[in-house]
Amino acid sequence: MTHVILLALAPVFFVMALGLVAGRTGAIDNRQVGSLNAVVMKFAVPAAMFTALGSAPRGEMLRQGSLFAIEGCVMLAVYLAWYGLQRRLTSASKAEAAVQALTVCFPNMAGVGLPLMSAIVGPAGAVPVAITLAAGSILVTPVALLQLELSVDGAPADARSRAGRVLRSMRRALLNPIVLAPALGVLLSLSGLHLGGAASASLDLIGKASGGVALFLTGLVLSAQAPRLNRRIMGATVAGDVIRPLAVAAIVHLFAVPPTVGNMAILLAAVPSGFFGILLALDHRLEATDVGSMVFASTAFSIVTLAIAIAMFHPR
Repeated sequence: MTHVILLALAPVFFVMALGLVAGRTGAIDNRQVGSLNAVVMKFAVPAAMFTALGSAPRGEMLRQGSLFAIEGCVMLAVYLAWYGLQRRLTSASKAEAAVQALTVCFPNMAGVGLPLMSAIVGPAGAVPVAITLAAGSILVTPVALLQLELSVDGAPADARSRAGRVLRSMRRALLNPIVLAPALGVLLSLSGLHLGGAASASLDLIGKASGGVALFLTGLVLSAQAPRLNRRIMGATVAGDVIRPLAVAAIVHLFAVPPTVGNMAILLAAVPSGFFGILLALDHRLEATDVGSMVFASTAFSIVTLAIAIAMFHPR
């Protein structure tokens, strides 16, 4: 178990540390990261998600429908709860609350989930990881993007302007590559069609850069300002690392989900918070230090929570 956890988390901390050192030493300008963020958000991550989902067998995709529903519902519930608390109890703007909520609710499937599941169940672990990524990207990310897009436009003058603003924002959110790519990947898998060898290899090559570059970028963002540890960061860590897997466990128990799916769902929910919130914050020119600190603290605390989850739900 110790070997599995180290195998999953040690590379995450190492690559984040590389970004931190690169920013602190001035090897890379940690204030000018827009181009690097665009590579990750518009090309690498969408390519990785489309390839992983599009190459999944149709039967396997259908069998994982309950996993999609469980993970998607819990992530959406955690998102809405955290967003509501931040808007009610703090001075966070709608955009700030949205990127925080996305960070808290969306596990780091690319950086931690994939190596963790590969170490536990082998190559078969890639499909449930992709399903969880799709659930978050299709069901939750558009909500955050809509909030961010609405915060960009100016205040509307009348009802017709407000309706037009919402429609424009919805269109931009749904056409964002981070949302569109996994949706197209699911449709490709369900259609029974397959990517050609050349297309799959080409997308896979850029997609492989997503996890590493995104973690490096997280460290680079953190290097611009020392990581914080306050009640908000600690609350976000508890919400992501404890409440999220407990909520999934409750659903699994309540609906008597088969152990083959239920145990996998709980393990995936225990994966620490991911970097999507940071990337969206950078993309919309928002302060990203809090969300970066949330990722760092969640990843560190997951050494404990993942050990418990693996011992309980995959003890072999």
